[in-house]
Amino acid sequence: MQVTFLGTSSGVPSRSRNVSAIALRLPQRADLWLFDCGEATQHQFLRSELRVSQLRRIFITHMHGDHVFGLPGLLASLGMAGTCQGVDLYGPTPLEPFVTGALQHSATRIGYPLRFHPVERAAADGTPLLQDGELTVTCAPLKHRVPAYGYRVQQCERPGRFDIAKARAMGLPPGPEFARLKAGETVTFADGRSVDGRSLCGPSQPGLSLVYCTDTVFSESAVALARGADLLIHEATFSHRDAGMAYQRQHSTSTMAAQTAAEAGVKQLAMTHLSPRYVPGAQESPDDLLQEARTIFSNTVLAKDFLSLEVGNQACNSL
Repeated sequence: MQVTFLGTSSGVPSRSRNVSAIALRLPQRADLWLFDCGEATQHQFLRSELRVSQLRRIFITHMHGDHVFGLPGLLASLGMAGTCQGVDLYGPTPLEPFVTGALQHSATRIGYPLRFHPVERAAADGTPLLQDGELTVTCAPLKHRVPAYGYRVQQCERPGRFDIAKARAMGLPPGPEFARLKAGETVTFADGRSVDGRSLCGPSQPGLSLVYCTDTVFSESAVALARGADLLIHEATFSHRDAGMAYQRQHSTSTMAAQTAAEAGVKQLAMTHLSPRYVPGAQESPDDLLQEARTIFSNTVLAKDFLSLEVGNQACNSL
């Protein structure tokens, strides 16, 4: 799974950061999932190597404008392209009337279905919001001024490494049967031998996991949602010095994001949703927030627009 940050500012865009949006490329699929859709997200798609035509699902954390104002325009553009087969949208219950009202009052017609999925019940019950092949999506309530929800994308357990040398030593002929053995199936060969693929595979490997939490002040619910994740993407609107403002506005500081990562035992933290007040040359800069977080959780990166991260891989690159 590959994450691309399309917007990393909070509240309003800045010269170098657009407002919230994150795209997720899925393994072995030509699908894109989008998390939040702030104003001008479709412009950010145009500036990236991502193909908006591959967009299949959109997950909205909450109904503040910097997370949803780009949605009607993006959906309208998809309709004009004439190739979209439909989009599933997940978020708080007001998401549907917001989108349908914007499209209706702007006389915008789209030629594909929109399927809305309110998330409140799944968040309250702890039941899966979505099961799509090898991927399961769950959600949990966060702590913000309006109802807000975090999301976890979890890949199913993966087969262990296939021991090709052992298979060859057994005299098994290479071919499509090797793929079946690697998947853990029992295969009968032409010489009559039945081989259990599990005997040729190492221990199964846990699936990759991604968690996205914004907007929220420090929340035990976010810690539980992020438990053991490969990558936690968490808002860090304020510096530790501005913690009073963070509590007042129900946002996180850099140290709150790091505390969440540490308590959840994640492998990597990516901080996003930075206030535009922190710019190079100001009293505090984004690098200062990064250093604050790293004093608590060392494997922290600071997101910027068009940064790409491979989930489960600490290396990163810009698109």
